[in-house]
Amino acid sequence: MTEQGAYTDLNVYYGDIHNHCGLSYGAGSLDEALHNARLQLDFVSVTLHGHWDDMPQDDPNLGYLVDYHRQGFERARAAWRDYLAATEAANEDGRFVTFPSFEWHSMRYGDHCIYFRDAAAPEIFHVAHIEDLRERLRAHPHPSLLIPHHIGYRQGFRGINWSAFTPEFSPVVEVMSFHGASEHSQAEPEYRHAMGPRDYRSTVQYALERGQVFGFIGSTDHHSAHPGHYGYGQMAVWAQSLTRAALWEAIMKRRVYAITGDRIALKFALNGNPMGSVIPFARERQLELSVDAAASIDYIEILHCNRVIRRESVQRSPLDYSRPLKVRLEMGWGELETLFDWDVDLRIEGGELLGIEPHLRGHDIGIPVIDDVTPCVLSHLDYSGGHRFRLRTKSPRNSSVTSSATQAITLHLKASPDTVIRARVNESDLRLPIADLAKGARSFYTGGFVSPSFIFHRAAPEAEYQHAFALSHESSGEQREWYYVRVRLRDGQWAWSSPIWVKGRV
Repeated sequence: MTEQGAYTDLNVYYGDIHNHCGLSYGAGSLDEALHNARLQLDFVSVTLHGHWDDMPQDDPNLGYLVDYHRQGFERARAAWRDYLAATEAANEDGRFVTFPSFEWHSMRYGDHCIYFRDAAAPEIFHVAHIEDLRERLRAHPHPSLLIPHHIGYRQGFRGINWSAFTPEFSPVVEVMSFHGASEHSQAEPEYRHAMGPRDYRSTVQYALERGQVFGFIGSTDHHSAHPGHYGYGQMAVWAQSLTRAALWEAIMKRRVYAITGDRIALKFALNGNPMGSVIPFARERQLELSVDAAASIDYIEILHCNRVIRRESVQRSPLDYSRPLKVRLEMGWGELETLFDWDVDLRIEGGELLGIEPHLRGHDIGIPVIDDVTPCVLSHLDYSGGHRFRLRTKSPRNSSVTSSATQAITLHLKASPDTVIRARVNESDLRLPIADLAKGARSFYTGGFVSPSFIFHRAAPEAEYQHAFALSHESSGEQREWYYVRVRLRDGQWAWSSPIWVKGRV
C-alpha cells in the first residue's frame, strides 16, 4: 500500500508530555516519575504547575482550592532551576528523550502547557494574557510550544477559547487526558472530573468546522509521578529518530496522534501524504491506513468533515499459529484497603517471546487510604530480550465497578499448539497452554473470595490486532476539507489520528 511510502524512514515513538509530581501540586518525586516513564515510554515531559492569574478567589467555598494551587506554584518556582538540570541530565537521545515544561492556567483562555526544546526559560512566566505569553515565547531564543489542555470544558471555565487560538506555537492540541476525550461532546471517554462536563463549542470538531488547523495529541495529566498512566492518554509521534530535534520536527508538522493507553501503530495517508499534511486540491482522494495494536481491534472509522464515511469492523478470528499472537496478563481487583504487591516471573516454553508491552498505572490523588500509605506507585520490570521477564508492581482495589486500577502486560508471541506459559505469580505456580488460552481467558485468585486476582486474557490472533484497508473518495469541495481516523479496540482503548486537510478548489 502506498501509505507505507508516506511513512518511509519514520518510526513511531510513544510519550506523555503532560503529567505531574510533587514538585508543584501532586505526589511523588521527579526521580520516581522518570523511573516510571522509562518503563513504558520513549519520551516524556514531567510538567510543573506554573501560574494562574485569574484564579477564582471570591467564593468562600473555594478557599482550599486557592491555597492548594498557591502552595503548588511556590514549590514549582523554588524547584525550577534544579528541575531543569535534572530534566536535562535524564535526556538520552536515541534511548529516552525529555523536555522541560510548565502549565499555565486560565479561566479566560483555557489551560496551556509550555514546552522548550533545547534550553528552557530561566524562570516560569507569570503573565495574565495569552498574547503576553506568546510575546515571552517569541523573545525566547530557542524553539517552544504552547499546547492547549483539557479543551472540552466551557470557555470561561478553563476550557479553550478558540477565538484566541492561533497555530503559532500551537501546531497540536491535547484532545485526550484523564479529564476525558474532547473530540466531540459525546466522545468516549466522558468528562467526569469535578471541573464539569463538556461544551460542544470547545471541542475538536467545532474548531475544525471553523477552519482551524491543528494536530491531535493525548497526555495523562496524571498527578502522582506516573507518566504514561495506562488509559489516561498518550501521544504517538512518527519521527525519523528518537531525539529532541526529530520529535520536535514531527510535532511541528502534526505527524502525531492521540491514544488512550494501548500502543496503536496507526498509519494514515491521503494521496501519499501523512497525517498532519495540508495538500493541494484534488478531486480524487485515495485514503489508505493500517493499524497494528496491542489488543483486538473493534472498529476503524474514517471521517470526512466530521462525518463517518467508512467503518471497518474487525471480526473475531481463530488462532493462526503460523502468525504471531498476543496474550495479556492483568492483575488487581479484590477488596483490600491498601496497595497489593505483585511479583510475576514468567517464561515461554516451546515458543518465542517477541516482545512485551507494559500497561502500568500509578494511583490517583483523592484516594485517602492509599495516599496515606505511599505517594507513588513504583514498578520494576526486568527484561532484556529472551523468553523470560519479571514484573514487580502494586495495585489498589478498583475504586468503583466502572473504573479500573489494574496493572497489566501484553506478551507478543510466536507460538504453536504445544507452547506453554510458565508463570509464578506471587505464590501461585501456573502452567498455561496457549491452546487453552485460544479458547478464552483464565482467571485466578491470590487467596479466598474477594482476594486480589489476576487473569490471562484470551490469546488474540494477528488478524484481530492488525488491519489495513484503502478507500477512494471524491469531492469537488469549494472550501478546505479534512479527514481523520479513529480506532476503537475491544478493550475500550482508542486512537485518533491527526487530520489531513485538502485545500479548497478556489
